[in-house]
Amino acid sequence: MGSLFPLLLLLFLAAAYPGVGSALGRGTKRARASKGSSPTPSGTSLPFWVRVSPEIVAVPPGGSVWLNCSNSCPQPQSSSLRTRLQQGKTLRGPGWVLYQLLDVRAWSSQAHCFVTCAGKTRWATARITAYKPPHSVILEPPVLEGRKYTLRCHVTHVFPVGYLVVTLRCGGRIIYSESLERFTGLDVANVTLTYEFPAGPRDFWQPVICHARLNLDGLVVRSSSAPTTLMIAWSPAPTALASCSIAALVGILLAVGAAYLYKYLSMKSPE
Repeated sequence: MGSLFPLLLLLFLAAAYPGVGSALGRGTKRARASKGSSPTPSGTSLPFWVRVSPEIVAVPPGGSVWLNCSNSCPQPQSSSLRTRLQQGKTLRGPGWVLYQLLDVRAWSSQAHCFVTCAGKTRWATARITAYKPPHSVILEPPVLEGRKYTLRCHVTHVFPVGYLVVTLRCGGRIIYSESLERFTGLDVANVTLTYEFPAGPRDFWQPVICHARLNLDGLVVRSSSAPTTLMIAWSPAPTALASCSIAALVGILLAVGAAYLYKYLSMKSPE
């Protein structure tokens, strides 16, 4: 009987206040509904990535290159490329855009690929370098002019000249080096370096080599000439002077010898 008392009390309240049961029912429904999936807050940006390929590329001066800008956004709002280089054709596909860059002449440039997705903008950067290593490095045979040797080195078809360093070595020792940073041209060029070398006795019969080096912010490109030997040469003036000196010495010796011979014969002759 004691266990039936709560049940009878609940039935009595339900009959006296009909709204209580409906309120309890609605509360139960709301509690069940709250246990379901909650809606995603509006304005939340989706995570996505942006990539550009290739990230680092080298082209010959005046050449062109294609950059592939890809992303993982399901519905990108916009995609663009920002660069100082001249742009050409553009090809698009699902999740990627191909951009063409034309007439690359600056030795170092950047291109930034921007993609906007759900109000969020991300980007990736590519570096484009344009350079040409020397086609050849030629060192002419040394020419003796007075007491100095004239060394002439030719560096052909190189770019950018402003980042070129030309060095002359004799027997492994640096005898001259010059940086051509004053040149700012944007075309492939030929360079000729001339140096007058006052060679000493230790420099004779030593190999002389011309080195060309491009310093491109961490990228170093080296080229060298074939070695040539610094020979001992005699100029015509010293040779003529030496010949005259030898002739004078022979004349003096002959005169002295003739005098002694005459004196000896005079002593031997009978009185």
